[in-house]
Amino acid sequence: MTTEHLTDLRAVAREYADVLRASALDLDRDPSLAAALLDRGLPWRQLVGLPAEYNPDPLRVRGRPVHLQSCVEQVTLLEELARADAGAVLALPGPSMSGFVIAELADADQRDRYWSTVAAAPTWTFFGMTEPAHGSDPGSMGTTLRPADGGGLLLAGTKRYVGNGARARLGVVFARRHAGPLGVLAVLVDTDRPGFTAVPLPTLGLRGLQLSELRMAEVPIADEDVLGRHKSATRQGMWAATRTFNRYRPVVSALALGVAQAGYDLVVAERRDLRTGERHLLADWAQRLAGTRAVVLAAARSADRNPGDGTLASAAKVRATRLAEEITTSAVRLLGPGARWDHPLLDKLVRDARAFEFMEGTGNIQRLTLAQGYLQGRLGDARAA
Repeated sequence: MTTEHLTDLRAVAREYADVLRASALDLDRDPSLAAALLDRGLPWRQLVGLPAEYNPDPLRVRGRPVHLQSCVEQVTLLEELARADAGAVLALPGPSMSGFVIAELADADQRDRYWSTVAAAPTWTFFGMTEPAHGSDPGSMGTTLRPADGGGLLLAGTKRYVGNGARARLGVVFARRHAGPLGVLAVLVDTDRPGFTAVPLPTLGLRGLQLSELRMAEVPIADEDVLGRHKSATRQGMWAATRTFNRYRPVVSALALGVAQAGYDLVVAERRDLRTGERHLLADWAQRLAGTRAVVLAAARSADRNPGDGTLASAAKVRATRLAEEITTSAVRLLGPGARWDHPLLDKLVRDARAFEFMEGTGNIQRLTLAQGYLQGRLGDARAA
């Protein structure tokens, strides 16, 4: 994928970023306005990565159709959109993380069921992994699948901090069928089934995402809802979850980088007279933004090449998250007393920046992944990607 193509893709993304920027503060105040974004001419089908067979009118860059199926294209476009409003990007309808699981595990019928539903009308989806007491630890997972009288399964448990859960039409839930590392399965769940409820949670940052809690009280699950049933036990639930995290972490990194860039842009626009030390600080930020962008692109290329290796994706997430927090926090100081009051967008950026630390694994988890990758000699392979 050429640099010229990515530059052109970034330019196209800027055209749509203005729509997100105009509604950023409104969506932050009222996350239920996510659907209103679509009324402002935002071509959501072109921006969320629908497969070619389900999207007859894809995004076009210099006349060439772009379906955003590669992680490299996704991070390029999404960083530019997040520069306008990361919360709005995450609030768009479409596959989100669950689409990666479908790509890894779904059979032909499940794939068609999922994508036909998502493409037919603005449809939100969810990825249900994290639990209130256990986080994303598969060994402690409390959500269960047990046989139902008369056939099928019953899904019971609670998932928390699930993006778009309260507005979703369908999604993927991870639950334990048996003890042991191979006992976790992924199931495709429609939210209108009996026993399924979702409630939004109050949050300070990325409010447009509308993090939610999913409560499942013996939700009926048919055999055809079990993803990966045609695969071996070692290529089902947690195998697919790990590959999904590895592919999505570069995306999270790109969103954090977009927030960092937005903070930098705001300071440059509002501070005309800079002291020598402040000029040096902004120059340092510009270099680190460019360097982090290179790391994110390298992580995306690694994810496209081998989703099983998350080494470079973890490096990108640590670096981008740290930079977003540093720039937005320092921007408050540079713009003086009352900066968050005088610049509501800056206040939003400060709050949004802190959310990325908790998305797809905290910094400590990423550092452990980096250490393991280094010790196993994978870091060199990731750099080559």
